[in-house]
This record gives sequence, structure tokens and C-alpha cells, in this order.
Amino acid sequence: MLKSVRLPSIVLLAFLLIPLGASAQEDCHRGTLDDQYCDRNQDLVADLPLDESEWIDPDTIIFSYTPVEDPAVYQKVWDGFINHMAEVTGKKVVFFPVQSYAAQYEAMRSGRLHVAGVNTGGNPVAVSCAGFVPFAMMAAKDGSYGYEMEIIVPADSDIQSPADIKGRTMAFTSPTSNSGFKAPSALLKSEFGLVAETDFTPTFSGKHDNSILGVANGDYEVAAIANSIMKRMFDRGAVDPAKIRTIYKSATFPTTGYGHANNLHPVVAEKIKQAFFTFQWEGSTLQEEFKAEGQFVGIHHKSDWDVIRKIDAANGVSYDCE
Repeated sequence: MLKSVRLPSIVLLAFLLIPLGASAQEDCHRGTLDDQYCDRNQDLVADLPLDESEWIDPDTIIFSYTPVEDPAVYQKVWDGFINHMAEVTGKKVVFFPVQSYAAQYEAMRSGRLHVAGVNTGGNPVAVSCAGFVPFAMMAAKDGSYGYEMEIIVPADSDIQSPADIKGRTMAFTSPTSNSGFKAPSALLKSEFGLVAETDFTPTFSGKHDNSILGVANGDYEVAAIANSIMKRMFDRGAVDPAKIRTIYKSATFPTTGYGHANNLHPVVAEKIKQAFFTFQWEGSTLQEEFKAEGQFVGIHHKSDWDVIRKIDAANGVSYDCE
């Protein structure tokens, strides 16, 4: 049984004598965060502003999922969840299809986006530059989660291992993507001594779907992708698995992080979290699309994304918000 602890009166007096404004200023730790954000508890994400006038309480909550090849497909996939969020929050909820990672971050930074699913590699960027506060990700019913980065080639390619990439052109997705750029760049350099622009020519497809389709159709010699996206494309018949061969598979990474804008009214933010953690997957369109998952689980950016920040550090990446 926990025992209550009574602080000595001198300690209580000391707390009362601290000027609130000065304390808040001293506690405004930032780390990689943009100057407009504060991280007083040093959990590496932006805190709710102290000034309540900066809080937002929108009549309509705008939600977006990480950019995909066909946003219309995913708008239908998220319909049931959006209806659930509307019921829990008591507000209208609208799906906002974004065309690029940068557009998603800018929308949240400017107050036009309130809740989002941000790709693994983009989480540190969105946290640092857009005030993104991640709190959940998808997991299987047994609690397992994550995906692997795979380097894929056309099934009939003469490329047998990453070492054979030398002298070729390799497709990445976006500079902010973990599995689509950051992780493969670090691994190719550390394990195979291959450096982009020196040992091979990099090109960017924009999205994992584009890279996967490009390899399947023979448009790309080799590409780095997230296998969770590839599996979903296989499952819905968008790509023939027989046309693709994997030559490298990484360790498991955390998957898309879901979160809200740091200046969202705390009551609204809590209801949004409640919507995620009370959503019933059974028979839903989310379950139909994300077959390996069955629930949303809580995450902690500081610990769960540590490996991603280390990959960024190995690549010399800085979270430039300009």
C-alpha cells in the first residue's frame, strides 16, 4: 500500500515562491523542436502551450493518413474509424488526403490538420517541426507490431544481393522516409560500403506504392520499401508477388505513429485518444485493409523512436524546419 508523503513546509514555501513566468521560461527545453514549441517534461515532444488562448477547439476535426498512391482507397478504409471518432468527440471529422509528407507536416504546423498518421521516418520531423504529438500505433491482437525495410528487385533481375547495387540506379521513396530512404542508406553504407552518388545513383519515386509498382513493372532496377505496404498491395491484388524478389530484409521498426497537434484543446485531445483506444476492429474496413493488425496501442516517442533517431544521426540528418 502506498503511503502519503507530507512535504516539509519549507519545501512547500519554496514552490510557492517560484515566479511562474520565470519557471516556465527556464523549463522551456527544446532539443530538436522548432522555436515555437516547448518541451518542459523533456519527453522530446512539444507540450500544450501554457497560454490557453493558444489552444484550438475546432468544430471540425481534420484527420489525415500518411501519403499513399491512391488516397481515395484509404478514405474508404478510414470511414468507419472517422465515424467512430465523430461519435466519441461529438464533432464532425473529415478525412484529408495528403499528396506528400511535406504537405502533411505543413498542414499541421499551420493549424489546418489536427490528427494524423505519420510515417515512421517522418515522426521525428513532424514532432520537431509541426508540433505533432504521437500517442498510438497499430499492433496485432497479441501486441506485436512493426514492419521491416526490404530491398526489392524485379523477379528476373540479375541483382542477387545489395552488393550488386553498385553501379546501378536505386529507387528511394522520400528523404523523410525511414524504410524508403534513411534506413537503407545507413545499412548500405555500414554493411556493404555503398554510398549514394558515389557507388550508385539514387532516384526518388515519392511513395512506397510507386516504388513497389515500379519494380514490379520493371521501371526500377532496385528499390527500398516498407514490407507492410507491399503486403497490403499483394493482399488487395494491386501487385503480383511473382514479379518481385527481396534481396535484403532489415530488423523490425515501429510502424506509422498516430497523434494530434500539440495545441489541440486537452479535452478534445483526450477524446481523440479515447476514439483510438476504443475502436472496435472486428468486421471493420480497417481490419480488412490492415489484416495483420487488430488494435491501437500506446507509444512513447522518446523510447519507441530511439532507433529511428539513431538512424537519422548515422545519416547526418538534422530536423530543419525551414
